[in-house]
Formats: sequence, C-alpha cells, structure tokens
Amino acid sequence: MAARPDLRLRAPATARNRDPILAVLRRVLPAGGRVLEIACGSGEHAVHFARAMPLLDWRPSDPESAARASAAAWIEAEGLTNVREPLDIDVRADKWGVEDEAPFDAIVSINMVHIAPWTCALGLMNGAGRLVREGGALFLYGPFMRGGVHTAPSNEAFDASLKSRDPSWGVRDIADIEAAAQMQGFMLREIVEMPANNFSLVFARA
Repeated sequence: MAARPDLRLRAPATARNRDPILAVLRRVLPAGGRVLEIACGSGEHAVHFARAMPLLDWRPSDPESAARASAAAWIEAEGLTNVREPLDIDVRADKWGVEDEAPFDAIVSINMVHIAPWTCALGLMNGAGRLVREGGALFLYGPFMRGGVHTAPSNEAFDASLKSRDPSWGVRDIADIEAAAQMQGFMLREIVEMPANNFSLVFARA
C-alpha cells in the first residue's frame, strides 16, 4: 500500500520566531483556557505552543485549504490532544462558526494583518470584540510601523514588496491597529520588541 502524502508545510521563519513568541505568550495567556488562532498558516506555531502549554485548548484556523491540511497533519503527527481541528475562518465574515465555543480567553494572530487587506485587520478586531471574554487577550505578531515610520530598512523593503504583490497589503502602523482595537473595547497593554525587527502587540479587553 502506498504511503500517504505528507501534507505538512514547513515555514523557515516559524523555526526562528516560535520560541521568542512563546516566551511572550507564556506571560500574557492564562495557564489554562481556550485560544483561537487566526491565520495559523502551516500549523507549526499551533503545535509548538500547544505542546508547551498543555492546559490550553488551542483552536487553529486558516482560510487556505492547504494551510488547514498542513495544520491537521502536524496535529496528527505530534499526537497532541489539546489542539482542535483547523477551521476555515474568513475574518471579514459576520459569523466565524465558533460562536458556540465562545467566549475565548484569547485570540492569537501571527503575521496576518500585513499579508491581507486592511478590511481583514478590521474584521479581526470585530471578531475579537464578539468572541473574547472580558479581561481576555488579543495577541498580534509581525512587522509594524511606529508613528508612520518603518523601524528598519528591511521592513520598508518588505512593505514595498508586499504592495507590489497586492496594493491592499502592507506593513501596518501600530497606531492604526490600536485605534481599530479600541473601537472593539481592547486596550494596548504592551508592545514587545522581537527579533528581526518584529513586534508583539498585546491587547486586553477592558
């Protein structure tokens, strides 16, 4: 019988950033609870974080079928019981299909808001406002501008590259993200400088 194809995708950036991100998540997420991950990509982050924080119930999601298949394959390969089946979530939709599981203790989104139209960032905030419990967290990671200025030449070049692929994409300004989050009742509690000119933004629902 032929072996099943390995559907696991591998992102080199994940291997580099997963431990620095985990260090922040250990501080800002509860020891136990339910976490919804938006745009989980390959699923490597999901299994890494779920393995390290076994009392968390981790629900990954991604709108891309190949990403969901990869995440499911990683979950199966790692044998983790605290990571659920990846869901198809379009953050711009009025309903995400997880309303019966709400409220969540946190929503985590890594490297999404710059590789998507701004309407997706707004959709993410709207969904967080509906689905995260009072006192819960919203965690974003990626490159961001500060005060309308790129924090490194490499980020400026990356921003230009993104816009050349799709004019609606681009590195977002922290102030714009903060304003959108505040509209949904989230306050920016912490900005954490991360390796490779990235940031972790930690919001708490008031």
